[in-house]
Amino acid sequence: MKLYDVYPLFDINIVKGKGCQVWDDKGQEYLDLYGGHAVISIGHAHPHYVEMISNQVAQLGFYSNSVINKLQQELADRLGELSGYDDYQFFLINSGAEANENALKLASFYNGRTRVLVQEKAFHGRTSLAVEATHNPKIIAPINANGHVTYLPMNDLPAWEAELAKGDVCAVMIECIQGVGGIRLVTPEFMQGLRALCDRYNTVLICDEIQCGYGRSGKFFAHQYTGIRPDIITVAKGIGNGFPMGGVIISPKFTPVYSQLGTTFGGNHLACAAAIAVLDVMKQENLVDNAAKVGAYLMEELKKFPQIKEVRGQGLMIGMEFEEPIKDIRRRLLFEQKVFTGVSGTNVIRLLPPLCLTMGEAGEFLARFKQALEA
Repeated sequence: MKLYDVYPLFDINIVKGKGCQVWDDKGQEYLDLYGGHAVISIGHAHPHYVEMISNQVAQLGFYSNSVINKLQQELADRLGELSGYDDYQFFLINSGAEANENALKLASFYNGRTRVLVQEKAFHGRTSLAVEATHNPKIIAPINANGHVTYLPMNDLPAWEAELAKGDVCAVMIECIQGVGGIRLVTPEFMQGLRALCDRYNTVLICDEIQCGYGRSGKFFAHQYTGIRPDIITVAKGIGNGFPMGGVIISPKFTPVYSQLGTTFGGNHLACAAAIAVLDVMKQENLVDNAAKVGAYLMEELKKFPQIKEVRGQGLMIGMEFEEPIKDIRRRLLFEQKVFTGVSGTNVIRLLPPLCLTMGEAGEFLARFKQALEA
């Protein structure tokens, strides 16, 4: 059987990782400034993470959600404490797209509506309604194109108000820092205005923190820079440091109803052990503060490169936009300088390293990046 050909692949086989470094099957070391699409939050193969997962799978890897799993409550308690949302509720699933699907489902149950507003260049997933809420016609199949979603310009509050005033909007879903969309940031003024409008028109405000959340921005959630509290927050990627996991953080205004939501694998024992280990390390090693500090240094230094048109981001979520396509620069970074980075579109390089990136490793990246630009 052949693998279904989904992505063009670099001819590199990564077999080992440690901290912010990975190695291929030939023993070549690479500096990881991408973290496998922002998934690696506490670093590759962190000893505490390895120990927690190993001990848990040796004891019990999985059992049904029809019985008590105390690890779920332990995880919820830890997350509530670190994020500042201990008065909210937590539903555990398996991925970011699944988190957004359930968030939109909850919103529709809440107000009985079906229309959703999202930003232009939004990316919210590849399934059902989540892919319809993703502003990329190439990946929306005809079966998903059901007319639920309106795409609006980021930070253009009058445009959003005009749609919300129609009174039929179920939910507004926002990435406070767009990832796939090119590391573009909302303004506090926009989010505060949007929060007030959602309250006025009984519309559910959802913050998609799947890529920009979990400490990456230098605060636990990126929306915390804007001074608002959403009705629903979706998380995934960094929550399990590579273990497939997602979650929906839900305001007390929502009352659970049996069987409205459900999952087979979500919140299983092994996943919870991974996620608890992540929060342990984030707290013990002050990784949110580290992301803020090292990210600020990187952005300050990157702005000194004349070749870069614009540097955008917060914390360790950084985009570098160039006038010309960046394909050759990225290839030189990878194959000559041995640095993994990401892209957005044709002109933006994305940096999404593990949150444990040190100042020394940031300096090493800058040196290699300079060589790639001058090649």
